[in-house]
Amino acid sequence: MQLSPLRLLLLFAFLLLQLPLLAQGIKGTIKSRSGEPLPFASVYITNLNNGSSSNANGEYEIKLPAGTHTVLVKYIGYEAQQVRVEVTDSWVQRDFSLGEQSFALKEVQVKGRGEDPAYTIMRKAIAKKKYHLLQYDSYQMKVYVKGTGELTNAPFFLKKKLKEEGVKLNEAYTLESVSEIKFSQPNKLEEKVISIRTSGDNKGSISPMSFVNESFYKDKVVEMVSPLSKSAFGYYKFQYEGSFREGDIDVNKIKVTPRSRGDNVFEGYIYIIEGYWAIHSLDLKTSMMGFPIKVKQTYAQVAPAVWMPTTHQYNFSGKVMGFAGEFKYLASCSDYQVVLNKKLVAPKEIIDEKVEEVPEAIATIKHNNKNETLEALASQDKLTRKQFRQLILEQEKEALKERKEPEVVSERRYTVDKLATKRDSAYWDTVRPVPLSDKELRGYQRDDSLAQVKSAELTGKDSTGVIKKKKFNPLDVVTGGGYRLSPRTRLSIDPTFANVYFNTVEGWNVNLSGKLRHQYDSLRRSFEFAPTLRYGFSSEDFYAKGRLSHSVKKAGKSNLLYLEGGNFVEQFNSDNPIHPHINTLSTLLFRRNYMKIYEKTFANVGYEYKPSVWLKASGNLEWAQRRQLFNTTGYSFFYSDKDRVFTPSIPNNHELEDTGFPEHEALVLEANVIYRPVQRYRLYNGRKIPLTEKSPELLLLYRKGIAGVLGSDVDFDQVQVGINHGFSFGVRGRLEFELRGGTFLNSSQMYFMDYHHFDGNRTILSSLKPAGSFRLLDYYQYSTKGSYFSGHTHYQFRKFLLTQIPEVRFTGLKENVFFNYLKTQHSPHFYEVGYSLDNVFRVLRLEAAASFNDREFQELGFRVGIATILKISNN
Repeated sequence: MQLSPLRLLLLFAFLLLQLPLLAQGIKGTIKSRSGEPLPFASVYITNLNNGSSSNANGEYEIKLPAGTHTVLVKYIGYEAQQVRVEVTDSWVQRDFSLGEQSFALKEVQVKGRGEDPAYTIMRKAIAKKKYHLLQYDSYQMKVYVKGTGELTNAPFFLKKKLKEEGVKLNEAYTLESVSEIKFSQPNKLEEKVISIRTSGDNKGSISPMSFVNESFYKDKVVEMVSPLSKSAFGYYKFQYEGSFREGDIDVNKIKVTPRSRGDNVFEGYIYIIEGYWAIHSLDLKTSMMGFPIKVKQTYAQVAPAVWMPTTHQYNFSGKVMGFAGEFKYLASCSDYQVVLNKKLVAPKEIIDEKVEEVPEAIATIKHNNKNETLEALASQDKLTRKQFRQLILEQEKEALKERKEPEVVSERRYTVDKLATKRDSAYWDTVRPVPLSDKELRGYQRDDSLAQVKSAELTGKDSTGVIKKKKFNPLDVVTGGGYRLSPRTRLSIDPTFANVYFNTVEGWNVNLSGKLRHQYDSLRRSFEFAPTLRYGFSSEDFYAKGRLSHSVKKAGKSNLLYLEGGNFVEQFNSDNPIHPHINTLSTLLFRRNYMKIYEKTFANVGYEYKPSVWLKASGNLEWAQRRQLFNTTGYSFFYSDKDRVFTPSIPNNHELEDTGFPEHEALVLEANVIYRPVQRYRLYNGRKIPLTEKSPELLLLYRKGIAGVLGSDVDFDQVQVGINHGFSFGVRGRLEFELRGGTFLNSSQMYFMDYHHFDGNRTILSSLKPAGSFRLLDYYQYSTKGSYFSGHTHYQFRKFLLTQIPEVRFTGLKENVFFNYLKTQHSPHFYEVGYSLDNVFRVLRLEAAASFNDREFQELGFRVGIATILKISNN
């Protein structure tokens, strides 16, 4: 076929447009002089501020435009190589062979006690760390992340199930993503994911972006103490191991050794550029929750006198509950565009006044007038570390004064391009800066095949988005189930088999409950109806109650109105200090019936208003007819009446000799206010996320027994104030406390359920609130209608007794101590002290506690709870 001149011209134009897309650049291998591949070596194109790295086999591949390029290849511990390469219209093969780095020891003038010169280097680097954080007003870069995970072991009884789910041991599961990162001072970060590709399920893997977006110039890096932290000398010892020349800079190698090894501190090497006191590279390891983490970073000069990371390597590994695995991540940063902070003034030289002489002209700078002092400091070519820090901090304060929202600590914006998950293999072959290994390629081929099978299986299914209704199954009443009645209406049935209990009043009792929920008005408003039916087989009593609620959530505010009522059983302490399951085991196995209940027919209306997360106001009014209940069974598995006698279903109390009561009516009003005065936020995609842990929580409660209305027989007034808060100390030390104090202004007519009760415990299981509950206190012994004060403190150590041993700390174990105190108007001083070993098997907390009454020893007890790191809420 003969082409017309016009078609030839169009074809020629098309080919010209495609020329920049043709494969061209440099590729090759990076090895040591002995021929060993150097995995993840840094390859940086200095004239383009662009870079990449080699893969696990030392292979690299960088696509470049035609022209002459300067290529800098670096690998920690090896001499860097810089070459000029001419790229035309095809690939240029360029292999590198790096020799081991040779280090020269400086001639150091030793003063005083012969301090290692590493300390002078680190003091200067630490003094200048704030400067390095403020060098730029903003920067942007492109980040390629490749994560490869392998499950190397699993419990034998799950291996078959995992294989059925498509998860195989010792096979690579890979995630790749390309993101554009933009940072602006003081702490605004935007990440746009422009492409992402996943092989296998990476939901359980650890993301490296929290490390990539952090800086070792900060005091902490993802809760780890940086070697450049202002308190680094309290956590690390440093040793000078020599220096080497790279281009026109000298680089110092510093060995970093923790004073006490374990979680949240680093160990390894950090390389500091002489004179600039900036990071050149680092090779460190640490651990988090006992899981080892290896970190490598290589820096390059991305702007005049600005060094920033170009390659990151992270290796997460560990074993837990029979599972073992490893995740390796590589992050390659390129296309840096840096806007320098032109207002930042820095001297050419920093003096370590601890070991170096300070010129008289600098030492005599007076501090009479703040502005004059800063001008004098800014005009000097040399400053002491202290003077330099003062200068930079003042410059930072001036910049922070211009912030529009000082309460916003940080701002993050994360978006995903619409086409991010739709890129094909050809696209990835174009943008991927690091070649895939053979194992990773096999993983992609495996999962691409699986994806085709799943796609075929879905063909012909309903694509309209209509949710199909599930047919009712009578077995769901026993096992539980959920039904989507409409797109916004859902019925859920709680598993009845899990709500079967035993107590001495009802014997075996079964509870049938569920929820009917309807959402409307853009899902911001909802109705919910929650009924509960209960039957006791020994008492032959049937109970029923229900709760109807309406909630509205809009613009960070929420309103909740509810109405509930019925005839049901209730613990004397309405906070339910003992769970029915725990009472069931205690009663049947140990013949200890701790739970004390009564019967009430009631109606309760309540309202809760939250204008923000910092303030919550709530109130409710309840009318109830209350009746005493009695034991109907003496059954237990192992003990008889001769061994242990069940106690009546009324508590023992220090103030009230007989807690029994006649049938009566009570109308009780309760109001609560919770307020956090210190308001700090972080912004995420324009939405304010409150940092509630930064503020103490203040509480105010008022409770009123209203006499004479609706036949009410109670008359009392109670007020209570409280505070909850926590503080972090050092690496992992944390103090949490909870204080409560209150009194009854009026106690003319009360029954025992109206007393103020405390969160006691007599079982082996500990509370979910380690800093808010007693371990050995009886549930009702010190309940009171007078004045009272209770306090709980809980402190977690990084290193205490057993954790003095590094091998113990490496497992992730923590040690805690706690002290709890209670004094009422009519009780002795009750207090308990205790010790706990936390994060046992990653999930448990083992406790030992001793209790005292007026300094007289009462008992020693042991408890088992959930590890504090799991942060389970019992609200």
